[in-house]
Amino acid sequence: MNLIKTILYTTLLIASFDVCSFAQAEMGELLARWNDSSLIGSSQYNNTYNEIWGLAINNKEYAVIGTTRGTHFIDVTDPTDVYEAYVIDGATMGPAVVHRDYHDLNGYLYIVCDEGLNSTLQIVDISTLPNQPIVIYDNNEIIHRAHNIFIDTTAQRLWALSLQDANGPSGYAIWDISNPIDPSLLKRSNTIGPLIVSTVHDAYIDDNKAFLNCGLDGLIIADFTDLDNVQVLGNLETSDYPQSGYNHSGWPSADGNFYFFADETHGKDMKVYDISELPDMQLVATIDADNSSNKSIPHNQIVKGNYLYTAYYYDGLQVHDFSDPQDIKRVMFYPTSNITATNNFEGAWGVYPFLPSGNILVSDMQEGLFVIKGIDGISSSQDIINQNNINIFPNPAYANITIENNQKNTIENIVLSDGMGKRLKEWNVQIPVGTHKNLTLDQSQGMKYIQITFNNGSIITQKIVNL
Repeated sequence: MNLIKTILYTTLLIASFDVCSFAQAEMGELLARWNDSSLIGSSQYNNTYNEIWGLAINNKEYAVIGTTRGTHFIDVTDPTDVYEAYVIDGATMGPAVVHRDYHDLNGYLYIVCDEGLNSTLQIVDISTLPNQPIVIYDNNEIIHRAHNIFIDTTAQRLWALSLQDANGPSGYAIWDISNPIDPSLLKRSNTIGPLIVSTVHDAYIDDNKAFLNCGLDGLIIADFTDLDNVQVLGNLETSDYPQSGYNHSGWPSADGNFYFFADETHGKDMKVYDISELPDMQLVATIDADNSSNKSIPHNQIVKGNYLYTAYYYDGLQVHDFSDPQDIKRVMFYPTSNITATNNFEGAWGVYPFLPSGNILVSDMQEGLFVIKGIDGISSSQDIINQNNINIFPNPAYANITIENNQKNTIENIVLSDGMGKRLKEWNVQIPVGTHKNLTLDQSQGMKYIQITFNNGSIITQKIVNL
């Protein structure tokens, strides 16, 4: 890294970022809440609730939220009637539990817990929803405990991060889950190419390109296509960037040119790096929650489109528009907690913005689930009504689909995205009312989303499965 170049670049761009207009930010609209007063908090942080995930299955939307008891499936299809549909008890329950984590692929939900002597990997068949989801695997042979998991949906690989198994602790491990109910171990290690790491705290991985947040060891970007010859593409040690602390989590922009990450350290801003010319990485901006508190602290963030969604502990939900990376604007916030910020860890834990309705799910450690109206303003009820007038078949599909337009307006744009919001293909088309069009999908398998834009500006989203 050219340190002089970085300092000059950073000075100019942070100066421009500091004059961004935060006055444009609006408080989000709360659609629904859910919590369970019968549940107890953890002994460590007094948090009853932890991670949040989202599912869209069989025209229903669910929030998946972790608690000290287990995993709760909350039906959020109709925000005026949110309710707990099912709960799956964890192998470890009670005040020892701080964190569970989730990811899904091809109709299966993977669940881990970071605490407890009896914790297990749980694999749940969720294709049965809205009927009872079925636990098909619940054992600690593969994973005993793990802090986080992430699924590379393109490569069909499950990653466990900072895990424990029968062989003891490890920075990370990778399994082939092309057979989703029979994971096959590919690699388990504390090294990334030539680099030794004490932990991998969190990650984002797509098509074997991994963004690894390694705590006090900083950020490592690496290519894991050849597991016997892992290539380090970029490395930011904590001494390489300003306001560094515990490198916690991050998410790249859809075009792969920028990476957003947070240090889970009080008073430290999030960072935005230009990663378009690896191994060179240039700091573009820092992002905060629009306050001067030295106790403010970011936690988890997700990118969808040109928006960065962050669960910001004491500052709740924060949403930033980075369509101009040199003039990033906070456009929405929602306070999920009224707890005074301290050196503790309380408030908003996780965020999930990928439901077809556009509604945003936020988990608060003490307050539970929040359903907040999406940034695009599309309500789930309108989304479902519109979907009934669009026929997409076959579903599941192999290589091609047909879109039949029975709406009142012409379809003029179609975008295919994966389950994490990554844009895969786009078609600028004209599909008038009462006509149809055949489209060729990308070659990757798994859950996909079709976003359809009409000539009157309305947008709907439907889920498909690509076999």
